[in-house]
Amino acid sequence: MVEWVRKNKAWTIAIVLIFMLALWLRVDFLTSVKHNISHDSKYYDEMVHRLLDEGIYAYKEEVPNARVTPGYPLFMTGMYLVADQIGVEPFPLIRWVQVLISMATLIIIYMIAMQATRNKWVAIVAFFISAIYHPFIWANGAVLTETLALFLLMAYLSMQLYAFRTERKRDAALAGILLGLTVLVRAEFLPIFVPLYGVFLLQKWYKKKSGVQTEVSKWAIFKKVLLMGVITGLCLSATMLPWWIRNVVSLNEFVLTASQSNPFKAGTYPNKDYTDKIVDPTGLTQDEVAWARIKAGFTQQTWKYVKWYTVGKLKYTYTHMFFGSGHAPLYHAYPKVAYLHVLIIYSTIIPLLALIWRWRHPAAMLAVVIFVMTMIRLVFVPEYRYNFTVMPLFIILFSWLGIYILQKIWAYIERRKTA
Repeated sequence: MVEWVRKNKAWTIAIVLIFMLALWLRVDFLTSVKHNISHDSKYYDEMVHRLLDEGIYAYKEEVPNARVTPGYPLFMTGMYLVADQIGVEPFPLIRWVQVLISMATLIIIYMIAMQATRNKWVAIVAFFISAIYHPFIWANGAVLTETLALFLLMAYLSMQLYAFRTERKRDAALAGILLGLTVLVRAEFLPIFVPLYGVFLLQKWYKKKSGVQTEVSKWAIFKKVLLMGVITGLCLSATMLPWWIRNVVSLNEFVLTASQSNPFKAGTYPNKDYTDKIVDPTGLTQDEVAWARIKAGFTQQTWKYVKWYTVGKLKYTYTHMFFGSGHAPLYHAYPKVAYLHVLIIYSTIIPLLALIWRWRHPAAMLAVVIFVMTMIRLVFVPEYRYNFTVMPLFIILFSWLGIYILQKIWAYIERRKTA
């Protein structure tokens, strides 16, 4: 490491300066605005006090439940205990700790960019954009899952890409543990490793351009990839096992992730028109209402529901930035901040389409995550906050496109000079 820094002094200085800029922006944000408290944060606060005072893990209720996964509530509980010991308010402490988590996430984004594109210019551009991208600044003020979930997801993806490169069992195991921790914070990431291993298997099978492989070698590759996938899945399960045991013991039922089903039902209302009475909910559970609405919607209002479950939800999810819990006055490090978000989203469509053709490239794994998570998002109610955790991948692919264009322009200029 020291030798690398000595040989790359200018690069090291650039990384340090960007890192310092990112830290300054986050500190300036926390100290210069009044932070709002969302209703979810208030429920988390009640939940933590109930857990500390009564030993009951319950969200929005007085009796034990599994409506939310335990990752963030336990993180908050730890912060409350520390805050009590040092004599400070817990919410400000959580925000400052989230700044540190956010800074660590920037380093991992740089690592993922290097792993996926093998281009240091792409990595440093993605690092810089992530440093100044406003939702990554604003989220630190929100006592919500986003900042911690983003860190764990990026840590998992980096380790998973590393495991694909080394093909070592211990790296696959670490990836499973990190994914388990991620799922305990945000449950929707549970299935993500399955398509990643599926694409990895195809990449290994057709590594040569001709695609020529013997059946024996394909079988050997399949067994090795399958073993890695099983190890990742087992370590994921082992990480979540205490949560599963708690649910069986305390609730007398098995809950895979969380029992809250309202986001699924809420997603069945086109354009979030909750006055829609296409189904009578009397006597039905939330899940039953949701399935009844989907059946009635796609049969009675087919085109309306098709649009809602495709472009409608995509528009809601991706066209606006996540603002955290809100704050005043609105913090802008530079003007027209929304333009950067829109530019990233729409420009990334180009590399996403290109990676369908170049699916053997390591960066295809980023496209797989974006695609799979987008499909999962289409099932539930669309919210701007749901684009937050995949935005680093959009930023990396956007940076890749930008560097590719600049390199082509530079090559063209060089050819004109020598002509």
